[in-house]
Amino acid sequence: MSVTTAGRTAAPATAAPKTRTGRVPLQRGERSRAASALLHGGLILASFIAAFPVIWIGWISLGPDKTDFLHPGAIAGKMSLSNYSFVLEHTDFLKWFANSVIVSLGTTVLGVFIAASSGYAVSRMRFPGHRQLMWTFLVTQMFPIAILIVPLYNILANLGLLDTYWALILAYCTTAVPYCAWLLKGYFDTIPMEIDEAGRVDGLTPFGTFYRLILPLARPGLAVAAFYTFLTAWAEVAFASTFMLSSDKYTLAVGLQTYISEHDTQWNLMAATSVLIALPAAVFFYLVQRHLVSGLAAGAAKS
Repeated sequence: MSVTTAGRTAAPATAAPKTRTGRVPLQRGERSRAASALLHGGLILASFIAAFPVIWIGWISLGPDKTDFLHPGAIAGKMSLSNYSFVLEHTDFLKWFANSVIVSLGTTVLGVFIAASSGYAVSRMRFPGHRQLMWTFLVTQMFPIAILIVPLYNILANLGLLDTYWALILAYCTTAVPYCAWLLKGYFDTIPMEIDEAGRVDGLTPFGTFYRLILPLARPGLAVAAFYTFLTAWAEVAFASTFMLSSDKYTLAVGLQTYISEHDTQWNLMAATSVLIALPAAVFFYLVQRHLVSGLAAGAAKS
């Protein structure tokens, strides 16, 4: 039955056409129930696979004996925080932690500064070899760490930097800067050139424009670069094991290896230390996570 409004007759609503089987065809962007169930099932499975190792390590760390990982069900009746108290009070964990903080923050500050400067220069300036510079950064990522250890060791030895924090900071920058330079170059491309021109009109130098105008607008990209650089230094083992010769310079990743000997492996202490190592990385992620999605999306759009 039609409905009359203000002298006009509205046509009755037409139902969506049905297929021969009597089903209404799906509109663009819609999924069937089976597809939705399959998608959500896959996401739940992927989430479980990603979270299981973290939960497992956390559970093993609550077992007071070093063989509790063989009988995880028995931990529920005797769980305690004794492993954490032992690690904090009877090992060099705090010294390892301080060394890792110094190296990671130093790498983050220096690496992000170099990457941001080079990314901005290539994005805004057309100097001879600017394209080759970015491709050189990309080529350096092709070499595995096993190949780089020996030449870097010789260079650092000739410079007298072995067994110093600078040895690790410089080595980690060789890994983090190429990726971050590409990322930030793509992000700087999204910032209008008119901002640079406005800075020049106001009398700012190129560095002043970069520091006062561009960097505040590039916070999401800088957050992504800082997070990647921090993790590169925080969790690295190969360079730290090779370039740090004295035990008082060990980082957390190297100190973790001291629980393993020829005849004994203290899995409970390793699990507790692993949880303590992961906490600062989780805190750093929490601080920058609101910028990660926008920074990665913008960097990928133009790079």
